[in-house]
Amino acid sequence: MKKDIAFFDFDGTITTKDTMLEFAKYCHTATHYWLGMALISPWLVGIKMGLVSKEKAKEKFITYFFSNTSIQKFNNDCTSFTNEVIPHLIKADALQAIKKFQSENTEVVIVSASAENWVAPWCVQQNIGFLCTKLEVKENKITGKLMGQNCNGLEKANRIKQQFDTASYENIYCYGDTDGDKPMLQLATHPYYRLFVR
Repeated sequence: MKKDIAFFDFDGTITTKDTMLEFAKYCHTATHYWLGMALISPWLVGIKMGLVSKEKAKEKFITYFFSNTSIQKFNNDCTSFTNEVIPHLIKADALQAIKKFQSENTEVVIVSASAENWVAPWCVQQNIGFLCTKLEVKENKITGKLMGQNCNGLEKANRIKQQFDTASYENIYCYGDTDGDKPMLQLATHPYYRLFVR
C-alpha cells in the first residue's frame, strides 16, 4: 500500500523570519551584524538584479560572519539558537499542519536552503526529516563555502528525487512561499503556496 509524504520549505513557510539572518544576529553584536550587512549589500542587490546567484551571495554572507569558526563552536551555537530562538519563530498553523500529518502517519520532511546545522536540531526535536544546504568544513573550521549545491530552486526538487522514490507515494504534499519552492511544488499531487489548508 502506498504511503503519503509532506515536504515543507522552512524559512518563511514554517518560520516568520529568515533563520540565516536571525542566526547571524544571534551570534554577533548588532554593530557587527549591520556592518556585515552593509558590506554584503552589493551582492544582495545583485540578486535582485539577476547579476549574482543566491549561492554566491550566501557564500559571501557565511564567509563574513562565520569563516574560520570552529565547527564545534558553530554547532554549539546552532543548538543554542534552536533552543532559544527558533521556537519563537515557528508559525502556529505550520506546526499544527505538521502535527496533523504526523498523527496520520504521514512522513514529514523539511527541504530548506538554510544550513542543516541549525535546521537539523529543530527537525530532530520534532521527529521529522530534513534536506538542507551543507556548509564546507576544512581543518574543523567553517570555510564560508557551500558543500555541493544551494538547496533552493531546482536543487530542492533534485534532492527530493535523489532521496525519495516519488512514484511510491500516493499523496505528495508540498508547502512553500517563494519562487525558489516552485520546482518542489511541481512534484506534489497537492501543492500549497503560502497556505496550510488541505
